[in-house]
Amino acid sequence: MKKVLSLMVIVSAIFAGKAVAQTSATATANASATIITPITLTKTLDMNFGILASSPIPGTLKLSPAGIRTTTGGVSTLPTTGTVTPALFSVAGENGYTYAITLPILPVVLNNTTVPGAFMLASAFTSSPSVITGGLLTGGSQALNVGATLFVGPNQAAGVYNSLLPFPVTVNYN
Repeated sequence: MKKVLSLMVIVSAIFAGKAVAQTSATATANASATIITPITLTKTLDMNFGILASSPIPGTLKLSPAGIRTTTGGVSTLPTTGTVTPALFSVAGENGYTYAITLPILPVVLNNTTVPGAFMLASAFTSSPSVITGGLLTGGSQALNVGATLFVGPNQAAGVYNSLLPFPVTVNYN
């Protein structure tokens, strides 16, 4: 018995001297991702400032995102307004997500379709919801209305004015 006990003490001493400290560890993790519905922007109606009159005094016609017209200077609105509408868009995407709005920075040129060289500029674009607050996709969609200010020159030539190029409006998820 003494021999067995002595042998156990010797074996324990050998293995005790060979003990190695743990210098590494391994764990595992899973990966996941969530794909959301892409954001889309669809134009539903073009902007139309309606019918207006110029005078020898330059002025402006401001069309709000709600479709309300206000004038300054020598510009007048008439009882017959014609078609008046801000640009209307539909934003669609992931329900409950917010988005940012980017409106044109450069003026949009509206050329007279019958008088060569006659033009007006539209700028100072505004939107509802506003660029500052951005939008919220309640139920996955929201209407976006865009207005602007039309700069009318003195004695602006009569006729229909149209933009040759459409103006860009951009939306991005926040």
